[in-house]
Amino acid sequence: VLLVRNKKEFSALSSRCPHYGAPLSKGVFRGERLRCPWHGACFNIRTGDIEEYPSLDCLHCFKVTVEDGKVFVTAKRKVWTLPAGTTHKQHLGVGRISAFPVCFQDLESSLRVKDTSKRCPLSWATVLLLGGGVAALVCAETLRQEGFTGRVIMATKEKHVPYDKSKLSKEMNLKAEDIYMRTPEFLDAHGIELWTQKEAVAVDFQKQKVHFMDGSSQKYNQLLIATGCQSSLLKVPGADLQNVCVLQTPEDSSKILELATGKNLVIIGASFIAKLPSTLHSQGHTLNLSELYLQHSSWEFPSERSPHPFQMLQNKGVKFYMQAELRELQGKDGKVTEAVLASGEKLPADVVVVGIGTFPNSAFLKGTSIARDASGAILVDLHMQTNIPNVFAAGDVASFPVALLNGERCSIHHQQVAEVHGHTAALNMLKKEKQLHTIPFFWTTMFGKSIRYAGCGMEYTDTVVKGSLEQQKFLIFYIREGVVSAAASLSCDPMVALIAEALYTGKQISKEEAE
Repeated sequence: VLLVRNKKEFSALSSRCPHYGAPLSKGVFRGERLRCPWHGACFNIRTGDIEEYPSLDCLHCFKVTVEDGKVFVTAKRKVWTLPAGTTHKQHLGVGRISAFPVCFQDLESSLRVKDTSKRCPLSWATVLLLGGGVAALVCAETLRQEGFTGRVIMATKEKHVPYDKSKLSKEMNLKAEDIYMRTPEFLDAHGIELWTQKEAVAVDFQKQKVHFMDGSSQKYNQLLIATGCQSSLLKVPGADLQNVCVLQTPEDSSKILELATGKNLVIIGASFIAKLPSTLHSQGHTLNLSELYLQHSSWEFPSERSPHPFQMLQNKGVKFYMQAELRELQGKDGKVTEAVLASGEKLPADVVVVGIGTFPNSAFLKGTSIARDASGAILVDLHMQTNIPNVFAAGDVASFPVALLNGERCSIHHQQVAEVHGHTAALNMLKKEKQLHTIPFFWTTMFGKSIRYAGCGMEYTDTVVKGSLEQQKFLIFYIREGVVSAAASLSCDPMVALIAEALYTGKQISKEEAE
C-alpha cells in the first residue's frame, strides 16, 4: 500500500502500477494526480481511478483515518511493517508531496477493474468497432464504464483478443495468450462481442453499414475505425524469398525467434524493431550479429553527441550500415541467403526482418467521402470525430491535431496514444464533449536498460543534453521554437514522467530552464 500525503490530507492506495508493476512511490505527484515513473500512467489519489494510459486498470483505495496525530489505514490484512517515509522533491511546477510505502501481508492484486454497466437486451443501439487493438479495446471498455447498455461489437482481422504489441519485440518467447490484454472471458462478461478473422472491406456511410470479407454485413449507430497500420514491404528483387519477415503478430515473433537462433540476422530499418538483437541476446539465444544492416535511422538522439544508444548494440557485435541502400536479396532453393547493398557489399542473411515503416489500414475506405491525408490516415478533430457524422477514428490509422505541434495534424504510432484516442472517442459517442488532451509517452528497452520518451520531438531545432550518452545515463530535452517539446532519458527515472506531467499542465519549459 502507498500512503500519500497531499498537504494535510492522506490517501492510501495500491503501491504498484497495474501496467507493469512499477513502484509508484518513485513516481510523480501533482495535486490529486499520481504518475507512474516508468510508462506515464496516471491515477487519481482520492479514487485510484485511471486518468492517463497505458494502464487499463485502476488502483485499490483504502480507508484512512487520523486520530490523535496518528494515521490509520484499514485494509483486509494486518500491517506488517511501516518503513521510514521518504520525500520526493520535484520541480518544474508540479509540486512536492510525501509518500510512505506501507507493506501489507497477502493483499489482493494491486489492480482494480473499474465498475461497468451491463448489456441490456432491450437496447439495440449498436457501436461497431473496426480493429482489435488497444484503441478499440479502450473504446469498448469506456462505453461500458460510462453506462452504455447497447450492443458493442469489436471486429478484427486478427485471430486473437487484443494483445500487448509492445512485447512482440521485447519478449519473443511468449505465447500469444501470455500477452493478452484481456481474456475472451473478460470481454464476454462485459458484454463486448469480439469477431475475430473478420476483415472490413467496405463501408456504406449513408446506410451506416459495414461489409466484411466473408460476405456478411453489420449496421451501426456509431462507428469507430481503429484498423491500425500495416508494415511496409520491400520493393527489391528477392523480397518474396522465404525467411524474409515482418513483425506484426505473435506468430511473426515466434517465427523470427525460431529462425534467427544461431543464424545470420539482417534487419532492414532502424526503428524500435532494432531492439530485436537485444531481446534475442537477453533470452539466451545465440546469433551471428557481425552483419546487421539498418537502412535508415528514426531515432531522435543528437547525432553530434556520438555514441548514441545504438552503442549498446555495437558493443554486442552488431554492425551498422547507416544511410545505405538495399539493392536486392539473393537466395538459394527459395530461401534468402544474402542482402546486397547498392555499394555491392554482400551481407550473409539467413533471416531478414523488415522494419521500414508502415502505412494506414484504410484502403477499404477508398472511394468514400471520408477525409484522409496523403498517406491514407483518417483526419479527425480533437473529439476523434471524422468529417462524417457518427464516425470516429483512433489509433495508428488516425491523423489528429497535436497540441505540442501547435495543432498540426500527424499520426503517432504508440500504445498510450491509441488508448487515449479510444477513450476520447467513446466519451464523444456518448455526447460527453471530451477533447483529446494527452502527452505522448513511449518506451523501449535494450539489454535491461529502459529508454523513455515523452512529448513530440518532430521538427525540433535544438537539444539540451544532461548527463552522458557515453556512460548511458542521460536526459535529453528537444527544443522547438525556444521551448521544450519532448524529452528522452536513460537511467534517469522519473525525469521523463516529471516532464510529461509539466507539459500536460500546460507549462512551457524554456531552453534556458532546461539548461
